[in-house]
Amino acid sequence: MKQNLLTLVLILFGISGIAQAPLPSWALGPFVRPRPAKPVIIPDNQHSFLDPMSGKKVAWMSNAAFNPAAIVKDNKIVVLFRAEDVSGENKIGGHTSRIGVAESTNGIAMKIHPVPVLYPDHDGQQAIDWPGGSEDPRVAQTENGTYVLLYTSWNLKTPRLSVATSRDLIHWTKHGPAFKTAWEGRFANRPSKSASIVTKLVNDKQVIAKINGKYLMYWGEYFVNPAVSDDLINWTPLLDEKKELLRVIAPRNGYFDSDLTECGPPALLTDKGILLVYNGKNSTGNKGDTKYAAHSYCAGQVLFDKKDPAKVLGRLDKPFLYPTESFERSGQYAAGTVFTEGLVYYKGKWFLYYGCADSRVGVAIFDTKGK
Repeated sequence: MKQNLLTLVLILFGISGIAQAPLPSWALGPFVRPRPAKPVIIPDNQHSFLDPMSGKKVAWMSNAAFNPAAIVKDNKIVVLFRAEDVSGENKIGGHTSRIGVAESTNGIAMKIHPVPVLYPDHDGQQAIDWPGGSEDPRVAQTENGTYVLLYTSWNLKTPRLSVATSRDLIHWTKHGPAFKTAWEGRFANRPSKSASIVTKLVNDKQVIAKINGKYLMYWGEYFVNPAVSDDLINWTPLLDEKKELLRVIAPRNGYFDSDLTECGPPALLTDKGILLVYNGKNSTGNKGDTKYAAHSYCAGQVLFDKKDPAKVLGRLDKPFLYPTESFERSGQYAAGTVFTEGLVYYKGKWFLYYGCADSRVGVAIFDTKGK
């Protein structure tokens, strides 16, 4: 009886003592960390590969392993994660990033592929990829089996949202910046990152959907903007009446997302609308939500109208996941991070993968059988 009461208290108030508001019917969750809570991927200096930039072997995930995408393939969860070596400046964004792969049959225990699968190479993308590399992937699959990866190319000057495709998640073709041709190249050299393609469940398989005859994604770091495509490679951001990027959601004073709203994993088409999980950065003082740490990243959800994807139907005022564990509040970003990028449906459960303090990978699980 005492154990049941303790469990109930933990669910209602969480480890940090913040009460968890009930989720509305349109939202996904609740998501719970497996117990005992621990990272599912951590830095490792045992894996090395021959780096095309230096011509030397490097321990490609020795400094950090974080910010994961996820997909289901061959009845396994495959996680694509950002990994950093120890080269470059000792600051966030100062190291070379590469994208590695891990797979799991239960969503928790991971087998890591020994070498990265996307990285700065002699492939025509040196101007945008070198030396910062490939960051923060999001991945989705077409109905015919093509994998589409949206990631950040980082040359230490301008982050650019880039596209790559694959048939096996190991061998990738880079297509360059997503916005290179849109609006006569107007956004080709502007900072851009963090894209969430709209997907849907078809016979329990998550695949890329079309909305109003077009592929649709939400993207952005400070505010969220929609973009459309006919081929999943060349994307066109939507503009407002002033011909500026259309802001469909933006930071809110007094809330957990008061400093920025950054897109998370692939969005999901539901019977209620288009559900987007996003990452909110909390501001300082009364500008932010004082119940959460200043500068921390927490996870929110917003629902858009499926007929008018710029129209907001609902938005959480409290995060449904926020940093509580020690491994989410220690590392390169000690203010605390649950930075969501991977969401997959697997064996009746939703697995949400997130970066922990720019250093590790965590997971939280929503068991649909319990709702």
